[in-house]
Amino acid sequence: MVASPVLVGRQDLLALADRRLAAPTGELLFLAGEAGIGKTRLLTEITRRARAAGYAVAGAGAAPGDIEVAGGLLADLGAELRRDPATTAVGARLTERLHELVEGDAARRRRLLVADLAELIAFPAGPTLLTFEDLHWADDLTLDVLARLARLAASARLMLVGTYRSDELYPRVPMRQWRTRLLTQRLAEEVRLPRFSAAETAATAAAITGAGLATSAAEALHARSDGIPLHVEEFLAAPGAVPDTLADAVLARAEQLSPPTRALAEAASVLGRSFDLDRLTTITGEAPAAVDDGLRELTGRFFVRPRPDGEGYDFRHALIRDALYAEIAPHRRRGLHAEAAAGLPDALASDHYERAGRPDEAFRHARAAAREAVAMSAHREAAELYRRARRTWPARLPDHDRAGLLAALARELAATDENEEAAACFAEAYAVRRELGDAAGAAALVPDWVAVRHLLGASLEERAGALREALPPAARPGEIHAALSAAYMLDRRLTEALEHGESARELGVGDGVDCDLDATVGSVLLFAGRMREGTGLLRDAITRAAGKRFEAQAARAFRMLGSSMSVLVEYDEAARVLTDGIAYAERVEQFNDRHYMAAHLAHVQWATGDWAAAGTTARQALADGRGGITTEITARHVLGYLALGLQAYGEAVSHLETAESLASGMRELQRLSPAWWGLAEVALARNDPAGAIARCEQGYAASAAVRDAAYLFPYVVTGVRAYLTASGATAARGWLDRTSELLRERGIPGTLGALDHAEGLIQLHEGQTGKARDTLASAAASWSSRRRFWEGTAVQLDQARCATRSRRPAEAAVFRAAATHAFTLAAGQAPSTPPVTPVATALSTRELEVARLVAAGMTNREIAAALTIAPKTAAAHVEHIRTKLGVSRRAQIATWVAAR
Repeated sequence: MVASPVLVGRQDLLALADRRLAAPTGELLFLAGEAGIGKTRLLTEITRRARAAGYAVAGAGAAPGDIEVAGGLLADLGAELRRDPATTAVGARLTERLHELVEGDAARRRRLLVADLAELIAFPAGPTLLTFEDLHWADDLTLDVLARLARLAASARLMLVGTYRSDELYPRVPMRQWRTRLLTQRLAEEVRLPRFSAAETAATAAAITGAGLATSAAEALHARSDGIPLHVEEFLAAPGAVPDTLADAVLARAEQLSPPTRALAEAASVLGRSFDLDRLTTITGEAPAAVDDGLRELTGRFFVRPRPDGEGYDFRHALIRDALYAEIAPHRRRGLHAEAAAGLPDALASDHYERAGRPDEAFRHARAAAREAVAMSAHREAAELYRRARRTWPARLPDHDRAGLLAALARELAATDENEEAAACFAEAYAVRRELGDAAGAAALVPDWVAVRHLLGASLEERAGALREALPPAARPGEIHAALSAAYMLDRRLTEALEHGESARELGVGDGVDCDLDATVGSVLLFAGRMREGTGLLRDAITRAAGKRFEAQAARAFRMLGSSMSVLVEYDEAARVLTDGIAYAERVEQFNDRHYMAAHLAHVQWATGDWAAAGTTARQALADGRGGITTEITARHVLGYLALGLQAYGEAVSHLETAESLASGMRELQRLSPAWWGLAEVALARNDPAGAIARCEQGYAASAAVRDAAYLFPYVVTGVRAYLTASGATAARGWLDRTSELLRERGIPGTLGALDHAEGLIQLHEGQTGKARDTLASAAASWSSRRRFWEGTAVQLDQARCATRSRRPAEAAVFRAAATHAFTLAAGQAPSTPPVTPVATALSTRELEVARLVAAGMTNREIAAALTIAPKTAAAHVEHIRTKLGVSRRAQIATWVAAR
């Protein structure tokens, strides 16, 4: 069994309980809801809070069968009271009174007993909470006593809380009319516990498992559990099946149904969670009057409820339907499915025919429905339908059709990020084409097959080899060259990517592949530093592909543009493109692209200092993107960087080394280099400059091999720090010379701030504080304009060191305060003081002395005397201070000093 360690989604009800517990008088409060909705869990928390507030607490609960036992729940309450020394006497008297026989009229005896019991229970001098669980099983005497207590509570600190199951408040249950009477007389208040939303279901699952579920898994859990907390916990404990505990509870209730109604409910379960009245009548063969009688009983027993449109019924939750369905005898179930299939749309008919054991009909309808689903961009549904077609295809199906179906299934699986199965289907389709002697048809599968294998970690050599092998027989060799261009682009081998792109254009490609090719070439141009050209080509590819409903191509173009901008320090543009791209990919169910863009959005959030959002986005991308290695690698980069920033170095190494391991088979710069840089920073933080240098050289070698600047730029500052610590300025300048050559060659604007930053560090190390001050200021301006948080905050600390060495302590303090404030915000902790703007408050040591004397109320003449300077000099200092602080009055200078 599993249980959520936190109470999810009930804060409004707890707030209500807190208000009632704090009130000067009490009341009767009902907590209502269906079985498993969390009434007991909420009541437990209310009880805990009541004890913390000084309440005496006692409680009891009814059980099945207590409805026939007079005062059964009260007897339990008496036993509970006897356990507490403070209430032992009251509990004993309550128990004794329940057993007394009073002579005389039975009605009079009952009235006296009710009054006595209520007076006994309402005993305490201090605030008291009495709880009563499962009142739907309570007897008349217990309910009459509670009604009397409700009146007494209105003038005492007596809080009564009772729970009941709203789905077991059947006709003729004593509580049904009793509850209505108390509510209409305003003697009680009732709150209903709602089912969890999808987000609350996901939060509960995350609390139980310790990790976020994939979005699709969370959606499936919510659908199966209907947001009922107990069902969420039970399904997590027994994934893939209806838990015995829940199924047994449903079947126990079903035993109370009449046989015809039980049979009707089973037939309805064959139709699904929702069912149509006419179709139910048809498949049962029963008269309409008999169906009406059965539905009345099912409604009264809370098994089903009418749909709002009045056209059918729904089972109250999916579990009821699943448990009833599982109990149907196999041959009867098959017959009901065969009857249900007639006249339904292809997708539903295929499911019924498969369950009826009629594969030929199932195959025909599944294939037709899958094609319809693809046309509507319902790729998850299409994948399931093609799977059904594969399970049911006839033995006589021609091999050519079999290969086509396998390829269609593979493409839908790739769209939904189920890449291992997609690769297997492509491989099987390829083999069938080769067996048929259709070399051109086999070659046509290779580009999509290679794309899937890339997501599973295949190296460039493996993928390029497969594509080259497909060139001679390919009917459209231009499309093979387009795929080769994409493969080389992913490894940042820009020259080869452009060469194959040009070959693809010369040979000609199809319309959709043309959009893909433009996205590939656009990305190449971006990393070559031709920002305007690359951006224009990618945006045009998005527009054309989306306009022509080439959804996979449009999603990929969004992905290429957004992820490239994320790497090239164009964070505002990256955030816009990635947000739009994620929405588009979700809409057209291109889930691999969606998950990868989410991982890069997390990178943008980390890079701009929104660390809380970055952690949430990266963890969800990691949970969602299990079908594609590239998503996991990027998400782990972000999680490693976040752990580094929070000084959780072991966690950082774990994420980054995992990313490195996953990427090692791919051997792609963009997968490996970010992990190496993070590990270099960890080594620096752990005072291991030699380790940092080794990682920096590793990153440099990989970038230099392809003349890369985009992945190299973070290493520039890291390497200078490491070399300065380990070897001194000469080695650091040698490193800067080597790396600056590549950065200047590409000229990517967002990367160039690293050169000033690194130069400033060397100047500072050499004692050239004046030059360092200006150079570091230039770097700070560059990082700030790009919203690059990591180096942007670090450069403030470097400026603080420079100011200290220049004997500017006030300026140094301001820079340190700004950096501390930024890191505090990023780490999610409230800063103790508001941020201070460095430029406006960078006072010299003398100016700071003057400002303090101004704050002390001295005139310029008095300041001059105190500092042994001329009055005119004192006046000039005051004027400079006003200018730097951006104020006009001396009182404002005093305010600034007081704040300092």
